[in-house]
Amino acid sequence: MNLVKFNNNLNQSLLPGFNDVFDSIFNDTFFNDRLISRVPAANISESENHYHVELAAPGLKKGDFRLNLDRDVLNISVEQNMETSDTQKNYNKREYSYHSWVRSFTLPESANPDDIQAFYTDGILNIEIAKREEAKMVRRQIEIR
Repeated sequence: MNLVKFNNNLNQSLLPGFNDVFDSIFNDTFFNDRLISRVPAANISESENHYHVELAAPGLKKGDFRLNLDRDVLNISVEQNMETSDTQKNYNKREYSYHSWVRSFTLPESANPDDIQAFYTDGILNIEIAKREEAKMVRRQIEIR
């Protein structure tokens, strides 16, 4: 059996633009990029005393994550077994499905590898990497003469 894409021009003539709405949602590059890469998206930010890494990884448990530090490279990995029960869902579209993946981040020289903390809340893995004392931002008021 072959699957053939059916293009119904009758729909376009009766309701122009109707299918374009769904095409823009289901063919969005954000979703396609995530499906191709199969790794969670990451946000990296910096505050005065820490570097912050956030990974969007919904549907996981904190025990699924493994964090390792190898020299100055922080490796975040997940190894998850597929459920093989009779109640497994039959998905029409599945946009997140992380079974196993690894993300690696090289820490800057100003990071303190001895002070890294991680916590997983509401589908987001948060990693806080402390800065070395000499790398912390110094703030002071400068007098204008």
